[in-house]
Amino acid sequence: MADKKQNKRNNNKNYDEDYNPRFRKQRKKVCVLCSDKNFELDYKNPEQLKKFVNDKGKILPRRTTGACSKHQRDITTAVKRARHIAILPYTQN
Repeated sequence: MADKKQNKRNNNKNYDEDYNPRFRKQRKKVCVLCSDKNFELDYKNPEQLKKFVNDKGKILPRRTTGACSKHQRDITTAVKRARHIAILPYTQN
């Protein structure tokens, strides 16, 4: 019985052993701030900061934005400054 199940599983494989359909290889994200040298992050520009904040008002993580650790800290500081002087809301309704 167990041999039949195992044979059935092996017959359905039409891909390599390394291939896993759940985990596709994704292209590495490039830091927006590093790639464009003229791009200046400014806490007084809410349109620029909205790229790094989700619809609830939370700051997006590095894996989502693709920013390097240095620039992610700059993004966090800029968003927090903008929130403090009421340019960006703390939460969205």
